[in-house]
Amino acid sequence: MTGQGTTAGRFSVDFVVANNRDVVVLPAGVPLLENVKHVTLSGVVDSGAARLVLPQRVVEQLQLQIDGETTVRYADQRRERRAMAGNVWLQLLGRHGVFSAVIEPDRNDALIGAIVLEELDLLVDCTTQSLHPRELDSILTEIE
Repeated sequence: MTGQGTTAGRFSVDFVVANNRDVVVLPAGVPLLENVKHVTLSGVVDSGAARLVLPQRVVEQLQLQIDGETTVRYADQRRERRAMAGNVWLQLLGRHGVFSAVIEPDRNDALIGAIVLEELDLLVDCTTQSLHPRELDSILTEIE
């Protein structure tokens, strides 16, 4: 997936989010995206950031549950308290997982940090500003 809107090793990709509470009640074999309210949005891939960050409007659209708070530190070193949403079902490059997300009230796009990239086993290629699965057919888990 190639980047759109690139700056200094960061690039954007499109991905899908839904409320996992809606996902888990679907009967097996029922097409998820045809039967669950979801949002497709653009997210900045930033492997230097830890978490998933979602705009508040997306959290409200999907009726995601608020699940506590966290302190965030911005690039200018400001610190703020932000609410966290839980049970965020996310699909990116055909892979999916369930994550928590920091809620940003005035943000228009999302931020995809290292936790999502690691869980979905996606590698960042800064040269081509793209994401690639490490293994094409499955998520690889390394155990020592």
